[in-house]
Amino acid sequence: MARPQAMLITDAAAERVKALLDGRGKPSAGIRIGVRTKGCSGLSYTLEYADEANKFDEVVEAKGVRILIDPKASMFIIGTEMDFVDGKLESGFVFKNPNEKGRCGCGESFHV
Repeated sequence: MARPQAMLITDAAAERVKALLDGRGKPSAGIRIGVRTKGCSGLSYTLEYADEANKFDEVVEAKGVRILIDPKASMFIIGTEMDFVDGKLESGFVFKNPNEKGRCGCGESFHV
């Protein structure tokens, strides 16, 4: 039986990741997602281009994109849905994480 994906990716997020990778100008293994200590609630998401997959990365391949999850972030990200919102006031990736216990007022950081 196949193991469920560590992260769900919406169509909008997949299209934005494709556009970013296509515009990079050099081959990429995908986009790597991690977390770092930041903000008033403790953690924030990080995204960066990945030149290659690391040995312990969790790999999510869906909708034509490849997302690499940093092993130090896996326990904070499992079950999260990655979306992309392009609105009048803001645009960017949005993470709907069922593990979150709270989020700071500015929306920049979260805790589990």
